Amino acid sequence: MKKTLAIILTIAFFAVISITVLADSYPSKPIDYVVPFDPGGESDLTARLQQKYLEEILGVNVLIKNKPGGGGALGWAELVKEKPTGYSMTGCNLPHTIVQPLMRENTGYETEDVNPVFYFQSTPNILVVPKNSPFNSLEDIINFAKENPGAMTLGGSGSYSANHLGVLELEQVTGATITYIPFTGSGAAIPALLGNHVGGLMTYTTMGVNYKDDIKILAVASEERVPSLPDVPTFIELGYDIVEGAYRGVAVAPGTSAEQIKILEDALRKINQNPEFVQKMNEMGFKLEDYGQQASVELVAKRKEYYTQLLGELGLLK
Repeated sequence: MKKTLAIILTIAFFAVISITVLADSYPSKPIDYVVPFDPGGESDLTARLQQKYLEEILGVNVLIKNKPGGGGALGWAELVKEKPTGYSMTGCNLPHTIVQPLMRENTGYETEDVNPVFYFQSTPNILVVPKNSPFNSLEDIINFAKENPGAMTLGGSGSYSANHLGVLELEQVTGATITYIPFTGSGAAIPALLGNHVGGLMTYTTMGVNYKDDIKILAVASEERVPSLPDVPTFIELGYDIVEGAYRGVAVAPGTSAEQIKILEDALRKINQNPEFVQKMNEMGFKLEDYGQQASVELVAKRKEYYTQLLGELGLLK
């Protein structure tokens, strides 16, 4: 009995030592930062702004890798199958990681499999058209879409993303029929808009700030007007109760140690408090958020409840 107890105590001792060593030595080699969208979109822009600060704080190289596909689903399906080493993290987006499993079969992941570390920013949807578009207002688009069902095309980042939901909500509240065109990211959607390959975009405030000289911004899907686009009316102001947008953060493989997650969470929070980073993000049209690991889990649960109800009303649950 004494021998068994001694063995148990020895195992427990070395387990504590191992955790302490892990916390002291992690990270000790480069970390992959996977962006599951094309270069140029909001997730990619944020990752590249964070990169140098992460490297300074963590003391290792951070390698950004773009892996677009399926509106982010390809990257998240790979994420949930990775070994929990702590040396790879993947950008994660709401509502994408909630809505995709609710609406599609075989996404390769479930919402609860995506293990969030920190949600650090958000962006409301905006409705935009090219500068040379004949549409000058939200009502112009609604009237055209009603008179020509399906002829009005609006692009956006991915299927069943915040952009896609924004179009579905616009159809729901107006009775118009609109054709949604999914792109692999916001960065890929903008050239299609500027080349007049789509009639407009349901995109994000960041694209409105970066391309304000090339587009007309007709409405923003926020409760109030956003500081980066003060002259753009909200959908609510225009008579349509649409509030929609995306939250962005990073996630790690299921089973990643709490110690490693805490180190990454603290690093990302520290970046969000850096005055230089804050200024750049504000100038680009982002809203900074502060959802740590536990708060992120609670945010996802709350938003899943909302989207489940919404998709049920639209008759789109799988």
